[in-house]
Order: sequence, then C-alpha cells, then structure tokens
Amino acid sequence: MDRAFLERILNEVAGGEKSPAEAVEILKNLPYRDLGFAKTDKHRALRCGAAEVVFGQGKTPEQAALILEDLAATNANVLCTRASAEMYEAVRRRLPEARYEATARMILLKRDDARCGGAGVAVVSGGAADMPVAEEAALTAEFYGSAVLRVYDVGVAGLHRLLADVPRIRSANVVVAVAGMEGALASVVGGLVDRPVIATPTSVGYGASLGGLAALLAMLNSCSLGVSVMNIDNGFGAGYLAALIDRMAAPPAERT
Repeated sequence: MDRAFLERILNEVAGGEKSPAEAVEILKNLPYRDLGFAKTDKHRALRCGAAEVVFGQGKTPEQAALILEDLAATNANVLCTRASAEMYEAVRRRLPEARYEATARMILLKRDDARCGGAGVAVVSGGAADMPVAEEAALTAEFYGSAVLRVYDVGVAGLHRLLADVPRIRSANVVVAVAGMEGALASVVGGLVDRPVIATPTSVGYGASLGGLAALLAMLNSCSLGVSVMNIDNGFGAGYLAALIDRMAAPPAERT
C-alpha cells in the first residue's frame, strides 16, 4: 500500500464518499495478506518508501502473477526481478500494463512516473557480458524515479574508452560500477570521480574468477575511497541504493 492509495481512502472517508466501515473493509488485510504460499507486505511502501519487490526466481509463473496482482491492487508501481518470459506471460494476463525487460529479466508495472529530482545515476559497465546486471541496476534506478546515464563496455582493458566519458559520469550524483573478471573498474572509477561509487561484481569470467568471487574480493579491497560493494550479480540492490542516494541529493522540494 503506497501513500497515494492510503490518502485516497482517507480523503474519500473525509468527503463522505466512503463510510468508516467501508474503509476498514478495504484496509483489513494490513499489514500483510496471506496468499497461502506467500505473505505480501502491505506496509512496506509506507515504512520504506517503496513497495515490496518480488524475487521471481524459484516461483512458478502463476505464483508470481498472483503476488504481483495483489501488490498492484494497493501500489501504483510493482517490480519483479529474476523473471522469466513464461512468468511475464502469466503476469500480463492479469496486469496487461506490465512490461518485460528480457536483458535484465525484470517485469515492471509503473503507473506513477514521478521523478526524484536528483542529478541522476550513472551506470558504468566493464563489458557487454556485464549488461544483464548493469541493465538490472539501470532499470531499477529508473523505476524509483532517477534519471540514468548508461556508459557500457568501458572496461579497463581499453581505459581510453572510460576516460572519454568521465565528464558525463561526473555529472551524476552516484555511480554504479558493474564488472566481472578481475573487477578493477570500480577502483578506477572511484579514483576519477567525487561521487559515491557502488561497486557491483558480476559472475562473468574464466575459471579463476570463481563465479564472481574474484571481482567481489577485488572490489572489497579497493584502495579508492567512497566505494561500497554489492553482492555478486546484485544489480537490483545497486540500482535501489543508487536511487536512494540520488533522491537524498535532490533539493527537498523535488524529492518524492
């Protein structure tokens, strides 16, 4: 349940359009609703500023569709990560407005397109193989109202590609640096900008990369200041944190 939904119900009661009893009937499933196989958190948008996000992996298409439909009843915007195309087809039958982003494996329903008013988020990636995680971060930040600058395929193997885009990257409030292999991109970016850098390791790489562990450890051991680190392949977490930082950096009157 987001703030707009709650305010609408209260205003309808205040205006005589709904009785208190009708409002109670609508709100009685709070703070969560038990669907049998899942309990949807109805208060998260009020507590945290954003509705519960559905992690699609491990769920059946029908389960994901039921959860998203329930969340969409009281939230303008809903999001599902690690979603398959089959999952999207089940969701679309219940929520025709939803769209699917195949590269990031995300289902998005966005009916409130309010912007947070910040200077935005720069998502920088090492190589084309990192794009699924980078896009998950970029789409998440956009979902939560940030403008996103995408700077892809600028890994340290060809450092001149990154250097050419440094002025644009510096214009953002926060940078998400996505890289696999040895994960050096985050340290390099951290040494070039005066913005928070959210390092996001990917599982891309040959055997000794250990499924992203090498990149994770390199990022954790970065000597650049202002670098924080996400878990392996956690583009959603990086995009969400970046949007929060971007919103905090916005003028108070422009924050949503």
